[in-house]
Amino acid sequence: MAEWAQRDPVCVIPVATLEDHGYHLPIDTDVVIAETLADLAVQRCEGRALLLPTVTHGYTPHHMDFPGPITIDWKTFVDGLLDIGRSLFRHRFSRILFVNGHGSNVPLVEMAARLLMVERPEATAASFWYLSGPESAELLRSTRDSDSPGGMAHACELETSLYLAIKPELVQMGKAVREIPDWGSENVWMDWNDGPLSVKGAWSGWTESGVMGDATVATVEKGRLWLDRAVAEIAGYIDELAERAPRPGRDHHEPPWEEPR
Repeated sequence: MAEWAQRDPVCVIPVATLEDHGYHLPIDTDVVIAETLADLAVQRCEGRALLLPTVTHGYTPHHMDFPGPITIDWKTFVDGLLDIGRSLFRHRFSRILFVNGHGSNVPLVEMAARLLMVERPEATAASFWYLSGPESAELLRSTRDSDSPGGMAHACELETSLYLAIKPELVQMGKAVREIPDWGSENVWMDWNDGPLSVKGAWSGWTESGVMGDATVATVEKGRLWLDRAVAEIAGYIDELAERAPRPGRDHHEPPWEEPR
């Protein structure tokens, strides 16, 4: 590990949760997808990145009406990520990339990454929600078969296709359903990118099966296409973080001060 730290690699940490994914997918869907994408991206960036064990349990209290989810208090979850980062910094690693596979983790993982950089300004910590870049969004838009918005939100065309590409023997497509609620608003809706007005609550208030979207149109072919794009996206972020120079800033309480213009 000390030798690895001297190489200054990007420490890649998949982050997910265990929760219901309809009748057709296992409860480890977010874990398997995030871990697989991170693993393949690290292999593609051989020598520039180090894969850490997956943070399996995340923040998912809104899913607790369904059997299976395990949720971690939001503050406990953030503190856990901070302690992982601090441990890495203590061992002289300086670059961290959280690969997030669960939507409700997003603000909490972003907060952990931000706090790590505040604590250690000479280091770099970043997080992202996979398939979120412009090129990835365009690929999803042009190749999806489900309704938009709504067809790709949870246990949907996207997640089902990705799982089919990774572990097809664990997907029971005969139990896949299409369930998209009546949003009742032009501003409130859920898809891979949600509507502008965020209104969250109990998941069981939106869906009976746990599915949000159309799992029936998922295919292994689309899964392979989207998986390859997601891996390329992560590998690109690894390359950027591996070369990124820190911007620690300076204390402006002491002179010289910059004169106003």
